[in-house]
Amino acid sequence: MATKREKEKAKRKTVALTSNDINKAKPKDKLYTLFDGGGLYLEINPSGSKLWKMLARLNGRQIKLSFGKYPAVSLEYARKKRLEAQELIAKGINPNEAKKAAKAAEKARTEHTFEKVARAWYDLRKGGWQESTANYIIRRLEANIFPVIGDLPINEIRVTHIKQALQAIEQRGAGETARRVKTVVAKIFRYAISNEIADIDNDDIFSPRQKKHHASIKPDELPGLLKAIDTNSINMSFYTRTAINLMMLLFIRTDELIAGEWSEIDLEKGVWVIPWQRMKMGGRKINPDMTDHRIDLPRQAVALLKDLLPHSGDGKYLFPSHRDRSKTGHISNMAILRALDRMGYKGKMTGHGFRALATSWLDEQKTPNGGKRFSREAIERQLAHKEKGTTDPAYHRGEFQKERKEMLQVWADHIDAIRRQNLIKLVA
Repeated sequence: MATKREKEKAKRKTVALTSNDINKAKPKDKLYTLFDGGGLYLEINPSGSKLWKMLARLNGRQIKLSFGKYPAVSLEYARKKRLEAQELIAKGINPNEAKKAAKAAEKARTEHTFEKVARAWYDLRKGGWQESTANYIIRRLEANIFPVIGDLPINEIRVTHIKQALQAIEQRGAGETARRVKTVVAKIFRYAISNEIADIDNDDIFSPRQKKHHASIKPDELPGLLKAIDTNSINMSFYTRTAINLMMLLFIRTDELIAGEWSEIDLEKGVWVIPWQRMKMGGRKINPDMTDHRIDLPRQAVALLKDLLPHSGDGKYLFPSHRDRSKTGHISNMAILRALDRMGYKGKMTGHGFRALATSWLDEQKTPNGGKRFSREAIERQLAHKEKGTTDPAYHRGEFQKERKEMLQVWADHIDAIRRQNLIKLVA
């Protein structure tokens, strides 16, 4: 027979609150709660304040969430927040951590507008200028630049924004002023970058360097590369050969591969989860992407890792360094490149080139009706590329996971098929 406490608990789960229930609730000598279901409840304090709270579980641990005071936070809005929290938890995300990250991102946006950064740079430098020079610089910024981009977060400013401001000056016939203002703005950006306020790829926003593309073969050249790898395997260390094959199968970044740890891999489930701290975007000083990178390993990768396990499984790294000249504890990021060079692919292929190779081939695959077999979005997620303009640190965590899993297996099977064909030709 159910106890009184169990009956009350069951009642709390099934009877939802109404606004009338909440308004009628009066403070008592001790704190008490009104439950709405799904972990959501209203905390009634002796002072009379009414606070929305929620209890939930994530990875077996209880977490407590706060949604604010009633009536500022209505019953309907509290339920909306409950639903949002449940959706995050279903994806393995702690709502409290997501909230902190969102606040940090918004703080970075509002604190580091171009005008605020420019004035900080000006205050730091003006002591070394003549008074007339200092006055000229700040007047030009206030008249020509701040009205156009002053309120924009510095990380969101692009070349087009700068051009718009400079063209307005030039159209007045003040070409020399435009040139000088351009120089000043460039110095402000360099100041922001050196102080880790701005997080952009170039130290001169006006003269962006051409993006360096890593050498990569084309998909139709893959049979030749596989033949070179397989026939030269005796001249490679076991670790280097395994690293090259894993790089080819998973097309992750070189640093993510060579610093891989056994603790990140579940061979039984065939899953490798690379912590966000080791990912390229996780290493950013400003607004890091705190999303772990999940890889559903194809059968061939699992087999390689099982072969590797007896060699390094009792240590930390997949690919430990015996020389450890770099003091990192794992093999050098040059190991794969040097091996490719020795095979005759110097200037033609790099470790990073496997990403471009796999992307090109996958992008060409078609469904029976002629459509694309794999979406570009899934390929981008597998490459751990983050869509521009997103501030959520857990952006699309796990999105396209099923498609990505199929994609990796299809790619691995394609590589195996070429190797079998190479063997047939070799025997023939």
